[in-house]
Amino acid sequence: QLQASGGGLVQAGNSLRLSCAASGRTFSTYGMGWFRQAPRKEREFVASISWPGSVTYYAASLKGRFTISRDNAKNTVYLQMSDLEPEDTAVHYCAARRAAGIVFSTAASYDYWGQGTQVTVSS
Repeated sequence: QLQASGGGLVQAGNSLRLSCAASGRTFSTYGMGWFRQAPRKEREFVASISWPGSVTYYAASLKGRFTISRDNAKNTVYLQMSDLEPEDTAVHYCAARRAAGIVFSTAASYDYWGQGTQVTVSS
């Protein structure tokens, strides 16, 4: 129901935009989030956005390099990643939680997960 795409191999300093498209159902009134998991590390929070999109929240470690947004007409959430670093290498997952107007930063808060898309940043 959630399909993440847009990952790839890029050099440090470049940008990528990830997409997460919902299918099979509408995710109106759902808050959305992005998480990532690097090899041998736990899944960590990246960013979240409320329904309909007025509230966003980011992991402090990102230092303002990422931007989350959503296009509700397309049932799609985006993660614009800029100035990528090798430390950003991970499988990136999108997730959904039914709740309007608020955001969530813990993985346990989300009900639906996409399959993940690999982001690899070379130095």
